[in-house]
Amino acid sequence: MGEASSSDLKKTPLHALHVELGARMVPFAGYDMPVQYPAGILTEHNHTRAQAGLFDVSHMGQARLWGAGADKAIETIVPGNITGLALGRIRYTIFTNEAGGILDDLTIGRAGHHLSIVVNAACKDQDYAHMRAKLPKSMRLEVLEDRALLALQGPAAEKVMARFAPEAAKLGFMSFTSMKVAGLDCTVFRSGYTGEDGFEISVPANDADAFARKFLKEPEVKPIGLGARDSLRLEAGLCLYGHDLDTTTTPAEGDIGWTIAKRRREEGGFPGDKIILKQLAEGPARVRVGIRPDGRAPAREGTKILDAKGKEIGVITSGGFGPTANGPVAMGYVTRGNNAVGTQLGLVVRGATLAAKVAALPFVPHRYKKAI
Repeated sequence: MGEASSSDLKKTPLHALHVELGARMVPFAGYDMPVQYPAGILTEHNHTRAQAGLFDVSHMGQARLWGAGADKAIETIVPGNITGLALGRIRYTIFTNEAGGILDDLTIGRAGHHLSIVVNAACKDQDYAHMRAKLPKSMRLEVLEDRALLALQGPAAEKVMARFAPEAAKLGFMSFTSMKVAGLDCTVFRSGYTGEDGFEISVPANDADAFARKFLKEPEVKPIGLGARDSLRLEAGLCLYGHDLDTTTTPAEGDIGWTIAKRRREEGGFPGDKIILKQLAEGPARVRVGIRPDGRAPAREGTKILDAKGKEIGVITSGGFGPTANGPVAMGYVTRGNNAVGTQLGLVVRGATLAAKVAALPFVPHRYKKAI
């Protein structure tokens, strides 16, 4: 993000709490955000897998799209099946450009009279501008500047959440609804980006500090920073926009073709549809894969990937140590033909070539709460 001073950075409603808790703050997507707390990234990661972690994701963009036919209208700029979305359900989708590249990944949920949209922090201003430019003038995009967003993630999340909102336990994965949580009017999503069960809770910004403190008083809950958020999502095989997905990456290359339902493949009607649908039918020239380096040394973003003969075939886009996987894990792009699980690779780390192989994703099994 460059040399921006902390005074240039935006702050979330929980900023003072992070500082009070001893967080190490770093610039992220224009915000001053906690990368870790005194316990450290490893402890935070393991705690989330074992109990429940509380994440501040208020830097994300929350919006609502109002207007008759909003679901049909937004299908002109995303390839997801939004008109087929049931009330109270959420869909993960993407904004695409005319070249089939990905402008951002996002979630869209169907509420009673609007669509609930959550976009990435670094892209939110351009996403809002994109929607306003491309959607009919009869649509109204309401940006929720007065809301904070907290994520409660981990196997104890449901038990903790039920103490503040008993009905939250009834939500299945990728469902949402409005409800009172600890006496506040909140929107509760059964979702998250750790591979664990959990919730994302949209709460009034002015009440966010007191709200977070209530959760942190629960014995199962600890605050978790961006460092552990990154290692958790990497182990879960989940993409980070700007790293694993970007405007030069198509859904087929990114191995997220599953986001494009049968109807949308048959009908098209979204930016870059011909390029994307051709790649989905024939296979792209390169594809995102999981990678397990041999030994204990992690391969970081930007590491060159070689085939068994030493020819350069791709690059690592996310990499680090996976505490739950008990070893280094990475994701990257390789040429088609080198993407089968078990394929031997070489990784160029500090001038030396380290052995690695293509691995199945996710590295750690997902533990989402399925709908009953």
